[in-house]
Amino acid sequence: MHLSKSVLSVFSIALLLSACDDGAYVNYYDKSLKNHKLECLSYIPSSNNALDKKLLTLYKFDKNCKYTLVLSYKTGIVCHSPYNVPSKVNSNFPSAFIELDVKKGFKTVYSYYKDLTSKPDTGDLENAFERLREDILK
Repeated sequence: MHLSKSVLSVFSIALLLSACDDGAYVNYYDKSLKNHKLECLSYIPSSNNALDKKLLTLYKFDKNCKYTLVLSYKTGIVCHSPYNVPSKVNSNFPSAFIELDVKKGFKTVYSYYKDLTSKPDTGDLENAFERLREDILK
């Protein structure tokens, strides 16, 4: 009985930890950001859509900050490669993505990227920005 409780405990912890992974790809191009968090971000909306409007409510951006947030996303991605047929048939093949890049000048210092199976919405943006906030903002 004790062994089965131990196995169940280990399985439960593994399941909990795997549920925390959101499937996003994060890259620290500037490794110092892992130890020294940013004090500010600037952001210039590229359009007047719902994602840009939502992003402006998630953080107090500073137009004078040397670090700039760039929001990118795409929908309706179609891949006609025959090599992807098994993936398309057997799973939710991505048809969109969302990406948040932080740049210092023209150099990317941090990137968050996630494939999506539907058009990015404000919930996807909130999750992405929350991850960015935890990773690199004070």
